[in-house]
Parts: sequence; structure tokens; C-alpha cells
Amino acid sequence: MKRKGISLLLILCLLVSIMTACSSKGDEKTGGGNVDKVYTMRIAHAQPTDNPRHISLEAFKEMVEKRTNGGITVEIFPAGQLGTEKEMLEQASSGIIQGFRGGQFDFLPKLLIFTLPFLCETSEEVTRLLNSDFAKEVTADSQKDGVIILGLGDAGGFRQFSNNVRPIKKPEDLSGLKMRTNGMDTIDRTFRALGASTVSVPYNDLYMGLRTGIADGQENPWVNVSTMKFYEVQKYFTEINYQFHPDPFYVNLDWYNALPEDYKKILQETTNEMMVINNQAIADNQDAALQIIKANAEVYKLTEQERQAFKDAAEAVYDGYLRDKLITQEELDTMRAIVAGTK
Repeated sequence: MKRKGISLLLILCLLVSIMTACSSKGDEKTGGGNVDKVYTMRIAHAQPTDNPRHISLEAFKEMVEKRTNGGITVEIFPAGQLGTEKEMLEQASSGIIQGFRGGQFDFLPKLLIFTLPFLCETSEEVTRLLNSDFAKEVTADSQKDGVIILGLGDAGGFRQFSNNVRPIKKPEDLSGLKMRTNGMDTIDRTFRALGASTVSVPYNDLYMGLRTGIADGQENPWVNVSTMKFYEVQKYFTEINYQFHPDPFYVNLDWYNALPEDYKKILQETTNEMMVINNQAIADNQDAALQIIKANAEVYKLTEQERQAFKDAAEAVYDGYLRDKLITQEELDTMRAIVAGTK
């Protein structure tokens, strides 16, 4: 309750700031340099300040302010200061803030097709898929909800399992476990296909949820586990590399459309560079994060044969997505061709 109260105060402060400015499109300023109009870009996300998402956003801020000669000023609100990921996405859509980064797909559920289990095997395959023309076609639909997606990054690397009951070495080991999800459909379906039940817990409440037993376990990349210290409240980790999440950069569409064309170009260029920095930071920090986890909990790495059993069980998720018309066979074939480098 205390965190929500703080979030409400911050949001109210932002509203006051926006109302006292000339408009949400930009703030008129006189004097100092050659910039007649300064646009304030407030960006929120859920990760702590030592996470690659925040590190890359800090680089974005520096690049944008320098290349616009101060014409755009960037303010970053990390660690869920402004609420849950769903709430922050809604704020970006309504114009309370101008940007949000995070794996919240309520406005564009089609992004879920990128999170199908065992779709990619390497970070190079992930990058190829997220930078493809197919991905750009998918993200274009976000504009109907008042946000434009300027780019997709990797939300933290491949995702792993953990729990407090027993080591997970085969799908049957998940039977009876209550696994936390963020409400993402592909995670829910994957856990159900593997025999677990699920409970939805907001990311910033997850540490306490694991500590108090609301959930037996969770799934997250090594970098997230390390920065959020989930190893303090989880005994057993399994390196399974079962899924990755795209990290969309949502920008309020009205605010973006009001920018001068050269500023739009700068935002697109710096977004592309930010995602490269983000993905590289993940790669650079994964091993160090894993070593921290190994020093504090038990980590089991599946053999290829063991991992194949999970892949076979997860085929039910693909069958369900095709049956429920959440993806077409053509779209699935296109993604697999992009991943394989044949398209």
C-alpha cells in the first residue's frame, strides 16, 4: 500500500507539471542557446537502476539531449516508481508520461507470438527476429491505442525456472507447483502444459510473493534474478532457456507526432542505438549474474536430452495458439524462417 501511495503522489506531480506547461507536446522556453521549444520526455520502467534496461535508457537520455541540443529533455522513473507495468503503459497511452519500456502487451497482444516457448536458441536469433520487417509490421498496430513502438529490444535474455520445493530436471517436476507469472498468456500456457498451476504477481511485488509463499517459484532471466535478488528467496534454479521477451519502447503518439521531423529522426536513431546497448549489457552481465546466483542457490543445467522433453511438452502451446487463431501457420513459418536466417 505504501508503494502505491508513493506512485500516486508521483503521478499527481507529473499531472501538475504537465498542466502548468504550455501543453503535453512541449514547454516554451526563452533564452539559453538556440532552442525555442523544449520537449520534456518522461519515461518509466519497472527495473532497478543497475539493470540493462535502465543503463540503456540513461545512454538514450544522454544521446537525445546532446543531439537535440537540449531540445528534448529526458526524465527517467525506474523501479516501478509510477506503478505497475500495466499502469505505466496506460500512462504513456494517455499522455501522463511520454514513454514506457517493459514487457506489457495489453495494447498489442500480437507481441505474444514472439514469446512462444523455445522459439529461439541464441541471442543472435532473437535480434534477427526483433529487427525483422515482420516485427515492424506487428508493432505498427500499437498506434490505434495512442502509442508508437519505436523499437524492440531483449527484455533480459533467455528465461529460467526457479522454485523453493525441488530441483526441476524434467517436466513432471513442475507438477503441483504454484508458479508465478505476470499474467502473460504464453507463460501461463507453458506452465500448464508442464503440469504446474499459476498465480499472477506484479514484478515489483515478486520478491515478497516468493518470500511469503504466495508462489512456489517463478521464471526470469539471470540478469533480472540477480538485480532483484530473487536468489535470496528461491532455493532451486534450472537453466532451461525456454523463452525470451521483447522489450518494446512505447512512446505517446500525440507527443511524438508534435515533434519536429528532425527530432523524430533523432529519437528513432537513438532508440536503435539504445537497444544495441541494452542487448550488449545483457550479454555482458549474464555470466556475472549467474555466478552470483550460484553462490547463493542451487543451479541445475539441463542436458540437451532433458531439455528436449520440455520442448516436446511445450508443443501443446503451439497447438493451442494455432487452434485459437492467435497465430497463423504462415506467421509461424515466417518467424521460424527469420530465426533460421533463411528469410
